[in-house]
Amino acid sequence: MLTIDNVYRANYALKNVIRQTDIIRAPKLAENTELYLKTENLQITGSFKVRGAYYKMSKLSEAEKAKGVVACSAGNHAQGVALAAQKNGIKATICLPDGAPISKIEATKSYGAEVCLVEGVYDDAYNKALELRDSEGYTFIHPFNDEDVIAGQGTIALELIEQLPDMDAVIVPIGGGGLISGIAYTLKTLKPHVKVYGVQATGAPSMYKSVKDGQIEELPSVSTIADGIAVKKPGNLTYEICSKYVDEIATVTDDEISAAILALMEKHKLVTEGAGAIAVAAAMFGKLDIKGKKTVCLLSGGNIDVTILSRVIKRGLLMSGRTAQLMIELADKPGQLKNVSRIIADLGGNVISVHHERANEGSDVTGCYLRIMLETRNYDHINEIKKALTDFGFKLL
Repeated sequence: MLTIDNVYRANYALKNVIRQTDIIRAPKLAENTELYLKTENLQITGSFKVRGAYYKMSKLSEAEKAKGVVACSAGNHAQGVALAAQKNGIKATICLPDGAPISKIEATKSYGAEVCLVEGVYDDAYNKALELRDSEGYTFIHPFNDEDVIAGQGTIALELIEQLPDMDAVIVPIGGGGLISGIAYTLKTLKPHVKVYGVQATGAPSMYKSVKDGQIEELPSVSTIADGIAVKKPGNLTYEICSKYVDEIATVTDDEISAAILALMEKHKLVTEGAGAIAVAAAMFGKLDIKGKKTVCLLSGGNIDVTILSRVIKRGLLMSGRTAQLMIELADKPGQLKNVSRIIADLGGNVISVHHERANEGSDVTGCYLRIMLETRNYDHINEIKKALTDFGFKLL
């Protein structure tokens, strides 16, 4: 069973294996709260997952170690298991969904694990891992629904208590629920007044819906840029712990996650993946009641695929009002473009692309359209530019 003694044993077992990650003040990310960041994105393997995986493996018998282990993952658990297996001299086979980022696949291989790509999402990889467990005699290392794995993740809470003993709230990402289960159980046992909040993506709200409806539910599909928490169905252990110890669960959109990734990079020089930024997204966009609280956001991982990073940044810029697209109807005569450019320049906007086209069939024969992409400061700046253009007589579409 999950006990506080088990969490302390995990802490001892991990003492010389993992990094005690820093907690840093983040005054620029959210208003009306004293915000801190727990930087598990800087953990070895780039995420918290190594904690639970290593502790689980350290408890295997010699016979179990000799046969090897199998795991399934959207990426971070894979690397945690692979590294833990390498340190313990155990053969590891990892089943990953074929849509997992290439960077995570290659990182898993680099720790010496054998990778088995499975068509579909996390849950399909899970079923394949169970098949290999039964056919090959491997020990299955569950990514979240295991008491030893949960105890390993709970060691983060012990660090938080030591680093910020007067904290009022913690915001934690939720996929299958192993991370928040360990943290919530440990905090509510040792510091029961601390609020524990969970966050999921709107495209994968399995724990949110399950807890809300009072029973475990499986989503028909999941879709989110936070691939590390794209889980269709929570575990029975994690569901029970979340139902009992988690104060509230919120959801955030992919655009809000993108804005949080951008803010962490720009304001704190921290790279996070979608799942790693989701707690910050909840704080930034007021999803939870943290007003006046000393609040910790857990950055659960930093293994973002660099090939999608530019797309995430673009969405983040749009979401935060840092870029804007304007469509302006013009009269087709000299000086129109000059006037638009002057108004934007005078207000400090920066034009980064322009597309000018004649009117289409059905519109004014003397009209034309101007599509402009701008760099702006925020939404107030965008509205200021729009007002100046319309006051001059331009029509915005």
